[in-house]
Amino acid sequence: MRVCIVIPVYNHEHAVKITVAEVRKHGVSVILVDDGSGETCAAELRKITAADSGLELLRLPINQGKGGAVMAGLLRASQLGFTHALQIDADGQHDAGLVPAFVSTALSHPTSMICGEPRFDFSIPRHRFYLRYLTHLMVWLNTLSLDIKDSMCGFRVYPLSIVLPVIESERPGRRMDFDIEILVRLHWRGVPMQWIPSRVSYPADGVSHFRLIRDNALLTILQIRLLFGMLRRLPRLLGRRLQTVFAPAGESR
Repeated sequence: MRVCIVIPVYNHEHAVKITVAEVRKHGVSVILVDDGSGETCAAELRKITAADSGLELLRLPINQGKGGAVMAGLLRASQLGFTHALQIDADGQHDAGLVPAFVSTALSHPTSMICGEPRFDFSIPRHRFYLRYLTHLMVWLNTLSLDIKDSMCGFRVYPLSIVLPVIESERPGRRMDFDIEILVRLHWRGVPMQWIPSRVSYPADGVSHFRLIRDNALLTILQIRLLFGMLRRLPRLLGRRLQTVFAPAGESR
């Protein structure tokens, strides 16, 4: 097993240097995906990668959205011979001190998704907090389970041999809808998930690319598509749920 870190970057020239420095303390190779950033950020990324042989820079000439950048990074990680990729945001929201915990859990559960379970502090905007729970309700409905504790946290490890075929066949959303959709589709396929409590903060000077109207519209359309997908899979999902409910004590799904 070989694990790398994938960081999607779009005009985070002030925060990304700190984020990279924090994750590189753990000695893990990093792929920076420049998602069509402006010249200021692009220049900063070139400067960072030139100074560290453990960094790989992938430049997307046209902005693809967060999901598109992550998918490009996962594909590049596979091309470079990595088996797993840890996704972490560039803006410093996630606790880089947890990188060893995510990596070690991935090594112990090589066919599982390793997902961050957010622990928010006071910095999270209230509207973002409540909208997350509406999303949770829809995800629980669309999976007929409470297995996905948080579908929006972009701090997770992907087993590439499992995830890339799903991306190729399902073509998930390329923007903020990606994080949610890929977890639901992996759950439908029975991919196990391990959860690590993760502190999440919203820096006061952070740059958010979440667009309230556009991205909420995308997420609404996504949940409708996933609902129809769940209905097509209803007999199989119900059968799996019944197996879980009536499984002997100590037996896992």
